[in-house]
Amino acid sequence: MSEGAGARRIACVHEWLTDWGGSEDCLRLILAAYPQARAYATIDFLSPADRIRLGRGKDISTTFLQRAPWIATRFWNYLPVTALAVETHDVGDAQMIISSSHAFAKGVLTRADQFHLSYVYSPMRYAWDLHQQYLRDYGLDRGVKSLLARYLFHRLRRWDRQTANNVDLFIAISKHVRDRIWRCYRRPALVVYPPVRTHLYSVQAQKEDHYVTVSRLVSYKRIDIIVEAFRAMPSRKLLVVGDGPEMARLRARCPPNVTLLGRLPDEAVRDHLKAARAFLFAAHEDFGISPVEAQACGTPVIAYGAGGSLETVRGLGRSERPTGLFFPEQTAASIVQAVEAFEAAGPVFDPAACREWAEGFSEERFSREFSECAERGWAHWQRDPRGVDNLAADPSSRD
Repeated sequence: MSEGAGARRIACVHEWLTDWGGSEDCLRLILAAYPQARAYATIDFLSPADRIRLGRGKDISTTFLQRAPWIATRFWNYLPVTALAVETHDVGDAQMIISSSHAFAKGVLTRADQFHLSYVYSPMRYAWDLHQQYLRDYGLDRGVKSLLARYLFHRLRRWDRQTANNVDLFIAISKHVRDRIWRCYRRPALVVYPPVRTHLYSVQAQKEDHYVTVSRLVSYKRIDIIVEAFRAMPSRKLLVVGDGPEMARLRARCPPNVTLLGRLPDEAVRDHLKAARAFLFAAHEDFGISPVEAQACGTPVIAYGAGGSLETVRGLGRSERPTGLFFPEQTAASIVQAVEAFEAAGPVFDPAACREWAEGFSEERFSREFSECAERGWAHWQRDPRGVDNLAADPSSRD
């Protein structure tokens, strides 16, 4: 934190606090960097253990949604009024606003004399890139409900693009998200990769003879094609760690060489990541923390060659010290070919190289880079409030 930052009045606006995930780890470190910041969220139902992780004694200001019926378990039913809820946050006494946003948080209302930095995990995916898939997954692709849902998403896209004008400086979690911010908002962005708790993982150099994937079992993660790939490779074993709405469908189609382990404690997940021959990743993600966690265990990654994976994995043929390889299509056949290529490559994948690469995504690196970008943005804004975008548009700041 720069000199004088401690006296600055800062507001930190997060989406919602329910279950702990990657964005909450980012929020934790942002609040650690700016301990004087007041914290805001649309709702706050953190468990006592997670509240300790966020910071002892940290009060969270919420919105009228906190008192809405069944809000803790049916938050998505209140999607039509969430934008309104975010706009009720009173951050009028802040000089600097940091929004931690994957949907609505960047829409907090600000004034011209307030500096607004938005750390963006993604423009809201269900309104933009995954619009059609969300409609199908929730049975909203036909009928009157479909028309209402499509109209809602249309309004959300308009609101999302409009509120981008309230942001002085965007920071994206990856180059992939930076490009999506440009496509959706026509605004440049700096890039600071999110933190991965690499210090919790250790390397097991001697691997066992099975593969692993760790994921929420939802459709866009494409665990189904990984399972189908191993159906075509009956002599190879796959462990699937995670739970979600796809579990029943996967269990019904699970071949004997694939084991669905469900949700496991963190320590058990780490043990499986350390022991696996390689980690499978088939999603088109904005970043993807699990592949980095696998590499922190010295485990190479076989990933779909798109999105954030291209930034979190050093692919075979693209580096002298590769930490994995990519497959070009989200199909079982493409995964089969990639597994065969991985095994044919032999000892080229060094556990020490995987660990070294993963450490570049550590919490310490995030805290340092985020603070540097925030302070540069603040200083630039004080000199020229209309020109902060020039900081993000500068090619030397982009990669």
